[in-house]
Amino acid sequence: MIKTLPLIGLLLSTLVTSTATLAQRTPSVAVTDLAYSERVREYFEVAQIRTQSNVHATPYTLSANRSADVTYAAGSYSYIEQGELRNFTADIKGSLLKGGGVKLIQARAFDGGAPQSTKAEQVLHQMQTGKAPAKPVRQPSVHDIVTRIKKGEFSGADYVLFGTVSSIEFRNELSPLQGSTSASYLFSLDLISDFSVINTKTLEISAAFSAQGNGQEVKILSNRGDVVVPNRGKVIRATSLSLADSVYSQLVDQLGPKGSPPIGSAAGAGNTPTAAPAAPMVRPAEPPTMVFK
Repeated sequence: MIKTLPLIGLLLSTLVTSTATLAQRTPSVAVTDLAYSERVREYFEVAQIRTQSNVHATPYTLSANRSADVTYAAGSYSYIEQGELRNFTADIKGSLLKGGGVKLIQARAFDGGAPQSTKAEQVLHQMQTGKAPAKPVRQPSVHDIVTRIKKGEFSGADYVLFGTVSSIEFRNELSPLQGSTSASYLFSLDLISDFSVINTKTLEISAAFSAQGNGQEVKILSNRGDVVVPNRGKVIRATSLSLADSVYSQLVDQLGPKGSPPIGSAAGAGNTPTAAPAAPMVRPAEPPTMVFK
């Protein structure tokens, strides 16, 4: 029994080393919701009314007067609204889980800071106190991914897949069908996003690309005045799936094994120099391992 202890110790040491090596080969990734920012223009009206009444009475006379002081201000202003879209990342996470080779970490939602006073509230404050409103506090930026990493919004993640919306557009198109009195109605959504894979330890960018998602629904309208109600949920779902496929293929292209043939390619399947007939592209049973560097 004593002679077997060194062997058991060696096996345990090998098992611990293999487990540590396996853990190192499985990076943890946090997928952010798609960040966006857009300029918003708003109109405001503020009014302040002060009234004063005086009544003077004697045994023989009665007098009264009333005055009003009105201050009014109106105008328009613009500001940058920023936040995150929470509709298009679930399928991206699902694609990464199906592909394997990574662990997903739940990221914290973006902290936009304390609410800011509106322009109307600032003008009203100035009317009531006669003092200029306080300067607005600088808000965190949803696009400042480095600061967000340092704040610990992606604690436990080795990498962050950060996406930002560059273009999103719903479209309604009505086209007459030649040779008939009917028309086709197309309701679609196009979404283009820019992505970066960022190392949370070194802040290096391991991959960067743009991905596009598209979903659409087509209906035929007759000349009887049909009422069309587009299925927005169906179109958004199709856009999400399309975007996830684009993101996953881009990740495989940039983080897949170097020097290996493309997915579905017949190159490297054999050593014969003669050209083989073209075969249909078939997705491999095991997705390629993505190497995060």
